[in-house]
Amino acid sequence: MDIRKVKKLIELLEESGIAELEISEGEESVRISRYPRGGTTVQAAPMMQMSAPAAAPALPATSTSSAPLSAKHDHTVASPMVGTYYSAASPGAKAFVELGTEIKVGQVLCIIEAMKMMNQIESEKSGRVTAILAKNGDPVEFGQPLFIIE
Repeated sequence: MDIRKVKKLIELLEESGIAELEISEGEESVRISRYPRGGTTVQAAPMMQMSAPAAAPALPATSTSSAPLSAKHDHTVASPMVGTYYSAASPGAKAFVELGTEIKVGQVLCIIEAMKMMNQIESEKSGRVTAILAKNGDPVEFGQPLFIIE
């Protein structure tokens, strides 16, 4: 594979905010990833935030909890990318977390699908889930709050 093509792929990855890219040409293939193997965490490499067109409607964050969004010791887990939020590994499977679930650092909270890539979002703090701010199948934006952890 031509090195210029690889450089272009790296630029595409940086500009788009996607987590991973894999391309195959004949018997050659290249895989470029923002994250080390073993899962995606919320504290990932910085991504470019693309501004939406002025006419695009904003997606409101919906809460499945009556908990306040900005309590003193609460931690907000935000989406590290644009994509589709999934609360479970597959349709019909048990959700990764529910309201009141005690979680540990590194525990999978949800999956964000971006460009047919499933990205596991892991907790960076231990605590209890006090709010889930997205519903299964909802589109999410970069930086959109997904969970509140107490």
